[in-house]
Amino acid sequence: MMENIQKFISELDKSLSTETFVKLTLSNYKGPDPHLQKIMIRLIETKKGVRLFFLYRYETRDTAKNYEVSVGSKMIREMLGTEFFTAHLFTLNHDFHLDIGKKRKVRLNIGKPTFKTKPDLSHNRKKTTLISQGAFYLKALGITNEKSEIREKQQDKWKQINKFIEIVSKTFEKSPLKDRKSIKITDMGCGKGYLTFAVYDYFKNTLGIDVEVTGVEAKSNLVELCNSIAKAAEFEKLIFVNNFIGNYDLRYTDILIALHACDTATDDAIFQAIKANAEIIMVAPCCHHEIRPQVKAPEMLKNILKHGVLLEKMAETITDGLRALILEKMGYKTKVFEFISPEHTPKNNMIVAVKNHNQSQPDEIDKQIQQIKNFYGIKEQRLENLLAS
Repeated sequence: MMENIQKFISELDKSLSTETFVKLTLSNYKGPDPHLQKIMIRLIETKKGVRLFFLYRYETRDTAKNYEVSVGSKMIREMLGTEFFTAHLFTLNHDFHLDIGKKRKVRLNIGKPTFKTKPDLSHNRKKTTLISQGAFYLKALGITNEKSEIREKQQDKWKQINKFIEIVSKTFEKSPLKDRKSIKITDMGCGKGYLTFAVYDYFKNTLGIDVEVTGVEAKSNLVELCNSIAKAAEFEKLIFVNNFIGNYDLRYTDILIALHACDTATDDAIFQAIKANAEIIMVAPCCHHEIRPQVKAPEMLKNILKHGVLLEKMAETITDGLRALILEKMGYKTKVFEFISPEHTPKNNMIVAVKNHNQSQPDEIDKQIQQIKNFYGIKEQRLENLLAS
């Protein structure tokens, strides 16, 4: 039944030539790579024209590449029946399910189309919005589906991304950087890079600024995935490096971001920003473990702080309050506020610091810091220690 394979390939070629192709999944892998599981393929629009985007799914990581349509379709033909033995093609006319079984028994099922409209191929945003749902990287990162709709399970992440870009935009416009034509941004502990990609996209494509963005992440598989998506998206000055926040050699940056860096990793990020002379620092701390064991409830608060949940909230308040004061001591104007509502994320405080080029009063601020530490019996604070070393 080899004619079924030929018919499947013919329908693939036809869908690509008539612009009815939606997506293709190759699975049931039996090739030489022990970790590869499947390839998910879709069309994207790049500066060099339409390309086939291949997302290679491995057991513990993903890798992305794009190819010219003719090259990609040839690769698909060569892999069918040699490495991949199941394929699912979605077009606007029909769905095609190809299954190559034992003894080369081939079954081809043709069904009604799952998709009625063409997916949005564009990387570009509409200029009336800060970030567009049609952005390619949102699909590659799993935020949107083939129709550029936000996936149900990603609604909270989408709200977080939009709110963060809104904060970045307002902070930037009120900062000394607002008239700069080129800037450098560093995202510490960037994870899967949702916000890193959005920040690059906003500065590059909405503001038209020559921006260089570096994401620093300790997990090598996430670094590999993000670099492959950045390359496929043709984000030429967006790179991801494998390192810990405290170990990364950051010599200069205009803006430093660190969202949800755990415990004292937030202090490491702030220290890196101060050392690198950053104009803007934006951190959303989480896991305030350092201060809580040190807190000794003052006599007047003992009956309040005997409750663990209240002690925990107090420790978080003290920790972020001390960080804000230390930043002010180092010459920054600070704001501490709710990032997004608690229903969207359990860790929602944000500290924004913008360099204040007017003379601050470090001695007076340091006096306040020591008074707070003495009041609560706090001996050690990571950021203060780093700056003193």
